[in-house]
Formats: sequence, C-alpha cells, structure tokens
Amino acid sequence: MIDTHAHIKPLSASPDLPLTGETNKIDGLEWVVLSGSNLEDSKANVELAKSNQKLLAAVGIHPQETNFNLQTSILELEELLKNNKKIVAVGECGLDFSSEYSRETQEQIFRGQIELAIKYDNPLIVHSRKASDETIAILNEYKCRGVIHCYTGGVKRIKKVPESFYFGIDGNLTYEDGLVEVVKNIPKDRLVLETDSPYLTPIPHRGETNYPEYIRFTYVKVAEIWGMSFEETEKIIDGNAKRLFEI
Repeated sequence: MIDTHAHIKPLSASPDLPLTGETNKIDGLEWVVLSGSNLEDSKANVELAKSNQKLLAAVGIHPQETNFNLQTSILELEELLKNNKKIVAVGECGLDFSSEYSRETQEQIFRGQIELAIKYDNPLIVHSRKASDETIAILNEYKCRGVIHCYTGGVKRIKKVPESFYFGIDGNLTYEDGLVEVVKNIPKDRLVLETDSPYLTPIPHRGETNYPEYIRFTYVKVAEIWGMSFEETEKIIDGNAKRLFEI
C-alpha cells in the first residue's frame, strides 16, 4: 500500500500532529508521499525523507498560504528541487476559492509551481477546492502531469481532467456516498489513494487523528466498489502510484 498524500511533522513539531518514525503508524506501507504546504513544511519533508526510506518528499505552497514573496518563494522552491534529486513531486499547489485569499495571487503561485514541475520533470500535487473548472482550465494550458488531490469535481468533470493526471481519493470515501459513484467512473488506471493525514480519517476511526496506516480502509472500500479482491485492487492502485511518482 502507498499513501500518496500525508502531512507529517518532525518530532519537534506540534504534539497534536502525527510524529515521524514507527510512532507515525506507517507499518505495512511501502511508501508515504509527504505533501508540502509552505516552504517550512517543504524543507522539513526533505529532511524527513532522509530519515526514513518509506517517506518521499514533495515540496510546494498551498493556495491558502499567502505570507510569502512570490518571486522569492519560487526561487527557494527551485533551490530545493535543484539540490534534492529525490523529491518526487511539486505540491500541494493549486486554487482554493472557499477562502477570501486573493484569486490572482493564488493563480500566480500556482502557475509558478506548474512551471517548476515542468522544468524539473516532476508531477504536480494539485489542491482544488470550489475551483474545479478554473483549475482544470489552467492545467490544460500546460503539458504537465500529476494528481488532483482529494478530487471533488464530481462525475461530470472526470473526462475534462487532462489524461496525464490521476485522481486522488481520500478516507471520506468511506462515509460520503457521492464519492462512491465518482470512484466507479474514474478509470482504474488513474486512481491513487491518500490519507491527507492527520485529516479526513476513514471509518472506523472517523473523528480521530488520521495516520498513513489507515489508508488500508480506503483500499478495502475501493475493492468493495470495484468488486475485486483486496490483493488485485492493491496491485492496480500501487502500480498507478508508482507510475505517477516514478518510484
């Protein structure tokens, strides 16, 4: 199993978030992709990936992170990409229109990160909330690849997403009936699974802190939806993740 999107803090970080190492509940997983939310997180991801071979670093700036200088931030992200060849993705980045943050600023930093991903031949981890059409339109302007994290575009937008992109589905699949129909319509060879830990905890742990290890419950749910064995489902989904991140 592979968790393609998690937020893990180092031991010195806030005690209410998961810790790295075995206490972070990553047993049974082949890899965990650490998503970046800002420059600080991105740098921490790189160091965490050095400390545990199961952890893979992504670097990026979330659209709700606005406390930055655009040009300086892109340059710092590029330095991370240039100096750390084992970074597997740029992100999470994208558009979030559920907030009051400047849409123009969000688009600028999103486009800057798309260009970095293309330059360094990395996939994108794309965050899109209440901005599905705008996000898809921007992605279609570029020859880029990646994953739409925590896909919320519904069935009707699946075919509009560039074919070079995968769909990330999270633990809310276990309790949101609408997502079941979405998963039925996503091509099997373009689905990857995520925890977004410490958030979106699946049943039977809903309401608790989420951990990468809980990805198992989402695999089980997909196997149920597909009408396949857990082993067959795992093989397909893990293969998709390996192609996406080239691991």
